[in-house]
Amino acid sequence: MSNRVICVILYLQVFSIQFAVADQNILSPGGVVYYVDSIDGNDVNTGTTPKTAWKSLERVNLMVFAPGDKLLFKAGTVYTGRLNPHGSGKKDSPIVVDVFDKGDKPRIDAEGKFMEAVMLYNVEYWELNNIEITNTGKNRQPGRKGVHIKLVNFGTAHHFVLKNLFIHDINGSNVKNEGGGFGIFLNNKEWESEPGLIKSRFDGVLIESCHLVRTDRNGICGSGYWKRNEWYPSLNVVIRGNLLVDIGGDCIVPIGCDGCLIEYNVVNGGRQRATDAAAGIWPWSCDNTVVQFNEVYNMKGTLDGHGFDSDWNCKNSLFQYNYSHDNEGGFQLVCNNTAEVMPTSVGNIGTVVRYNISQNDGEYSSGPIFELTGTIQDTTIYNNVVYIGSHLDVLLINTWDWGGGLPDNTRFYNNIFYVAGQARFNILAGTTNSVFENNVWYGNFVSKPYDSNAITSDPKLVNVGSGSIGRDTLGGYKLLQDSSCIGAGTNTGIAYDDADYANGGRDFWGNALPGINVPDIGAYQKID
Repeated sequence: MSNRVICVILYLQVFSIQFAVADQNILSPGGVVYYVDSIDGNDVNTGTTPKTAWKSLERVNLMVFAPGDKLLFKAGTVYTGRLNPHGSGKKDSPIVVDVFDKGDKPRIDAEGKFMEAVMLYNVEYWELNNIEITNTGKNRQPGRKGVHIKLVNFGTAHHFVLKNLFIHDINGSNVKNEGGGFGIFLNNKEWESEPGLIKSRFDGVLIESCHLVRTDRNGICGSGYWKRNEWYPSLNVVIRGNLLVDIGGDCIVPIGCDGCLIEYNVVNGGRQRATDAAAGIWPWSCDNTVVQFNEVYNMKGTLDGHGFDSDWNCKNSLFQYNYSHDNEGGFQLVCNNTAEVMPTSVGNIGTVVRYNISQNDGEYSSGPIFELTGTIQDTTIYNNVVYIGSHLDVLLINTWDWGGGLPDNTRFYNNIFYVAGQARFNILAGTTNSVFENNVWYGNFVSKPYDSNAITSDPKLVNVGSGSIGRDTLGGYKLLQDSSCIGAGTNTGIAYDDADYANGGRDFWGNALPGINVPDIGAYQKID
């Protein structure tokens, strides 16, 4: 057979595949393992064994996958373009993307020629594991992304797992209002109105053990039905155990979720290139968010520059067991744009900040450790430890009137404020119903607020200020046996339920709390 005839046959095979898929006639039967090898593969192969692997993303994108399928990329291979697969799995039978053979993660490089390197559009029951993803163009492009999961007119989409991905060098815009850019973007609503479309949301998202580096402007973020008059929150969203390094702006920001869990993540460096407001970990327009066991450090600048933030249009945000250090903007922001009211926003209601440790936050004097702004309501801050090193002169608590309102009903209980440098306060007139009780104020303060049961003596911590990188370096914030903080706390203002203690039941290190009896002051509970 001549070479010309062979070429014609191969061309017709590829053409027939493209034509059939365009008509949605080539469908996987399901339960099939497909292989891709950019070095030794060939797009006219069946793709069903390592030796008959496909070669390109273009071939993969022609297939409509089915429940139980696996799509395996050979280790150490590189693919240019965009992975945009089709088809959905089903419950207990997802479609899984992973690696075969030994070696480096297979790499998908969109080269800035696509808005995302991986697109999952209007599908569900997908798992994406062990892939390297990058998307760098010659110039920054607003909206450029690494992984983009998008729903339009879909309804509820279930089960997305992103695990052990290495996502790096996404050069989107570092300006939020231009559209920014994202390492991972969950998108279930376009920013503009969608008349006549079915509302879409996620139910079941796990983003775990991913490593993000230099994703500009944002790390892991979402969009959603954020306005209260169209509220349709995503459910069962978990962001766990990820490492984010050198992020241009915001780092982890769920939007339009109910019950989102953000835990065991490490952020090293956010707002590195953005000049607009950005923080480390913060929910926006979310209810019942739990942010716990995270570490955030090296946030840059003071707009916002905080490690953590409970933002507006949020109810019942809980921040516990986190470690915030060396963030120029401070530890915790609680804010509300008072000008946004119903039917758009409920404000910020019921934030709880407890059993966290802040060390050497607030690098600049304008970077407050706690920033409370707008009409935030019913904020409770208790059993935290804040250490301010001798080289720092910071605002410890700052309030201001974003949108014309000020905080109401803010309670500080059982906290240790240990100031080796100097701490100042800016609590504006009009801030109402602020209560300080049973806090330790040790060190140099300028005009500290009235505390009905203040302790001003040395709290006698094991080795204050000795924290380093890692939550396991914080043993120095435990109490010595003769500390005046032992048994000196209060339960005032902390609601309890007979079945489940509302204080979380444990301290920073996992020691059990004493139930309805008075706790110790600080993040440590002495073990009897």
